[in-house]
Amino acid sequence: MSTTYPLAGADRLSGRAWGALFVLCGAIFLEAVDITMLNVALPAIRADLGLSTAMLSGAVSAYVLGYGGFMLLGGRVADQFGRRRVFLISLGVFLVFSAVGGFAGDGWTLLVARFVKGVAAAFMTPAGLSLITTGFAEGPQRNKALLVYAGTASGGYSLGLVVGGLLTTLDWRWVFFAPAVLAGVILLAGLALLPDTGRPERAGRESDVAGAVVVTAAMLLLAYGVVRLEDTASGLVWALAALLGGAALLGAFVAIERRSAAPLLRLGILRSGPLVRANLASLLFVGSFFGFFFLITLYLREVRGWSTWETALALLMVGIDAFLAPTLTPWLVRRFGTVRVIFGGILIGGIGYALFLPVGLDWAYLAMFPSLVLLGLAFALTYGPLTIAATDGVAESEQGLASGLLNTSFQFGAALGLSSATAVSVAALGPVLDPLLEPALAAEAELDALRTGLIVPVVGVLLAAVVTAFGLRRRAER
Repeated sequence: MSTTYPLAGADRLSGRAWGALFVLCGAIFLEAVDITMLNVALPAIRADLGLSTAMLSGAVSAYVLGYGGFMLLGGRVADQFGRRRVFLISLGVFLVFSAVGGFAGDGWTLLVARFVKGVAAAFMTPAGLSLITTGFAEGPQRNKALLVYAGTASGGYSLGLVVGGLLTTLDWRWVFFAPAVLAGVILLAGLALLPDTGRPERAGRESDVAGAVVVTAAMLLLAYGVVRLEDTASGLVWALAALLGGAALLGAFVAIERRSAAPLLRLGILRSGPLVRANLASLLFVGSFFGFFFLITLYLREVRGWSTWETALALLMVGIDAFLAPTLTPWLVRRFGTVRVIFGGILIGGIGYALFLPVGLDWAYLAMFPSLVLLGLAFALTYGPLTIAATDGVAESEQGLASGLLNTSFQFGAALGLSSATAVSVAALGPVLDPLLEPALAAEAELDALRTGLIVPVVGVLLAAVVTAFGLRRRAER
């Protein structure tokens, strides 16, 4: 294991280190804001291009398929062929296909652009995260860099709603052009500021081509199955078939890795209890977060009739995590330890979800405010420390792999949370409402269905707390 940290130095980060960190933070902000901006722009895109519901949904799902399907491969490629090189090339691809999406004149062009952007993000994100974990010395220096990085990502998710609403009022195409411009700035800065770490130690070894093909196919099937879970009965059959096929291919992948001389995924890394717990907790926590915000967006937009801009401003309070993550969270981690901070953040998130369960048709914003503040605090206390826990103690040669595993958990968690919450809500609503039903009764029925769907985030965050509690128990035993 190499102990050379190209950005390490004194306890305080140098100007060069901050410059490189800002480049990597810019990339994760770009990835986060791009996801939420599109969700706000979907109605305008449908109206302009005349897309069917299936094609519009496909534009969203295509990104998830590309991202989730290639994330594990992306992390390993970064380890083997150079993290800086993979980061910059994938950022360039992201830039090009952002522009392609902005010029799209039909649904298929949009769908292809979103899929390729998802694949590019699957290579860019683990490469960027592993540049931090290998560039900064393990301990307070790396933790500070990771918490700044995580705070930037979480702020991107929140600010994307507002920025997307603003750009959509100009023209929905700016939701694609703006990320292309930002990607160009980050790319130029990256070429100048990111250190060249040289040729990776593993670059000369035999490549695990069979493992790469099988695991990518497995991840694509699993991602497809997850995003189809919310569909009707016929769609559910396809979802289950895809999930079973993905599970079977994962079994084949494990068999290939056991026999491979240079495995894509060294199975021994999964014997690390902290790494496995961090990934499970990440999947459950992020799934709860995305499922919750999807449902309350429906509540504000469709049940309450708020505009896109009003909804974006209402949810902006969650963005306090962008300020708390790099300021409050590092102090708490130093004072109480990573696992305790994660556990506390998850419990705070559970309280925020529970407070929203009795939501009514005439709730004032002040009634929603406590939940939004608590969830911003929960994300600040949980997202960054989970990143630390999932990469701490991992060999430098496998940091890209560990980053790919973590981001796969984040991505699959988001997709699973959205699909599960939507499926439960749709099932609770039952058949399509009678158009002759009084508007007040129809709104109440929709609200009852949303309340039922809100149980999913509560269950998810409780499971995340249970998983994290095992880490507290192990620490107490030691």
